[in-house]
Amino acid sequence: MPARTRAAASVLAVALLAATACGGGGETQALQEDQTSFTIGVANEHEAHRELARIAEEELGYEVELVNFTDYNQPNPALTNGDLDANWFQHIAFLAEHNVSSGDNLQPIAPTEIVPLTLYSNEYDDVEEFSDGDVVAIPNDPVNQGRAINVLVAAGLVELAEETPQPEPRHVDEAASTVELHPVDAAQTVNALQSVEGAVINNNFAQDAELDPLNDGIYADDPSDPSAFPYINAFVVREDDVNNEALAEIAALYHDERVLEIMAERSNGTSVAVDDVSAEELQQSLTEYEEALQEGQ
Repeated sequence: MPARTRAAASVLAVALLAATACGGGGETQALQEDQTSFTIGVANEHEAHRELARIAEEELGYEVELVNFTDYNQPNPALTNGDLDANWFQHIAFLAEHNVSSGDNLQPIAPTEIVPLTLYSNEYDDVEEFSDGDVVAIPNDPVNQGRAINVLVAAGLVELAEETPQPEPRHVDEAASTVELHPVDAAQTVNALQSVEGAVINNNFAQDAELDPLNDGIYADDPSDPSAFPYINAFVVREDDVNNEALAEIAALYHDERVLEIMAERSNGTSVAVDDVSAEELQQSLTEYEEALQEGQ
């Protein structure tokens, strides 16, 4: 992306943050079928985003303006308000939490990847080494916390008193569990690792701390397991644009080998591309997850 385009996107991102913070926007209409210029929100913009935008322009004739956000809570309101045409940063579980809490009905139209969530420890090399009373730090936001607890359940370190798609510490059977949970801000899980026996750390924070999920991690959830389906990342649009062909073509570029190569390098080989799931399957999963969250309220 040219420097002036990046600069414009940064300025626009600031404007969008201000607008969404004030509840800007309003009723939006479906995009025009012949529209060829699109604004797509991303989080922590990197080379893969820019490569997809370049291919879309040079090979498909679509102009893609990337708008970068550092706060994950902003791209969905910006999309709802019509400040974006799509966003590309979240998985189904995150989207479901947003829709249920806000009353929005944003929808996924194409899958991208699953990035496993990993348990790290400075004390142990295997989950079987944990002892009763050991403490594991987990993110404290609802979506990542629920996934982290499920990772510990799969690892045999935690048992749930009741089944729920997005467990909280209150759902844990403490007497039957090996480890105790220590919820902290997701960005602080790396620091917490220095004072507890283990920590479940999101891949982006692990990368920043130069932790290698493959070599430093001791357990991760299985991307091929059906339980991982809600953690498929996707391109997301407003309900009226789920059948927009241009956006579908742009989203499909994620699976171009040039983009996948960048993503593999960025994730230290842990990113698992998902290209065998339809938009309808993503939307059905979203509906089911939303219903489960509503039942648990």
